[in-house]
Amino acid sequence: MKHTKISWLTVLLFSLFSVTSFGATKKLTTKWDKTFVKSTKVNHQKVTFQNRYGITLVGDLYTPKDMDKNKKYPALVVGPPFGGVKEQGAGIYAQTMAERGFVAMAFDPSFRGESGGEPRNMSTPDIYVEDFSAVVDYLGTRTYVDREKIGAIGICGSGGFAITAAQVDMRIKAVATASMYDISRVMRYGWMDSSTDESRNQMLTGLGEQRWKNFETGKTLGHDLFPKKVSAVIPEGLDPITKEFFEYYGMKRGFHPNAGMHANTSSIAFINFPLMAYIEKISPRPILFVIGENAHSRYFSEDAYKKAGEAKELYIVPNANHIDLYDDTTKIPFDKLESFFKTNLK
Repeated sequence: MKHTKISWLTVLLFSLFSVTSFGATKKLTTKWDKTFVKSTKVNHQKVTFQNRYGITLVGDLYTPKDMDKNKKYPALVVGPPFGGVKEQGAGIYAQTMAERGFVAMAFDPSFRGESGGEPRNMSTPDIYVEDFSAVVDYLGTRTYVDREKIGAIGICGSGGFAITAAQVDMRIKAVATASMYDISRVMRYGWMDSSTDESRNQMLTGLGEQRWKNFETGKTLGHDLFPKKVSAVIPEGLDPITKEFFEYYGMKRGFHPNAGMHANTSSIAFINFPLMAYIEKISPRPILFVIGENAHSRYFSEDAYKKAGEAKELYIVPNANHIDLYDDTTKIPFDKLESFFKTNLK
């Protein structure tokens, strides 16, 4: 049973793409292609910039419609769920926070969406953490942003990346997470820490074999777990967690052609390098953990909360599951997020 649990989760998180070559970055689109309606209360601009490794990142910058560029505003960097892109939940958060007076950017991580980096659809903890700091680089060099008032929001897997970035990037003054996933923990120890040494070694052996195949073919290999077009129904036989993710990524609710998970061998780095290893060092800068009452992922936030130093807060949203905090604006506690950042970015 334990081996089964780690196997389906590994497939879910890291193998949702069919065979893909080491292609070029996706061409930027100029049309509004989000999964949500454009607000009339904000200005939107697509921007490009480089991270510390020279990879070009693409972000959607949202600013208040009535913003006076001669003044200074607090700013937020918003990272998408691990399988997501800026056109989905991260954009909802960024746009809504811009409506509330913040300069906010939702971005595509390296190797993903419209951002650059090869091979495509790879992921690694170091670069994903660096991407948060790269957005801070961009925001802090805008004349209308107050460098002393920059915070971060991480959704799902980006919650762990945002916290890890804040461990060493003192420019991030406050962090909030929503439905956080600790990708390194779940990859190394399995769902609910159910992995055994035997099952982990079996997985690592398979990943080593996969590397030889990738080297020989010049391609990354994966499996089509989610459809390439919007599905009207959830397939039968899915376990409850995969079913929940399918509802978002595979159906009209959250489907976007740029989204999806990561190449199989991405898990190697996450297994080897833990996230949030120094979370207590963020103190006294504050961390807000937002989780759904019914979220399958809530143990990640609860455990991280215990390890974090003060100031910290665990905020539980009633009757919400994991994906509800991706896009359900009736459940995402934007009033709480606004008050948290306005109180702590000062």
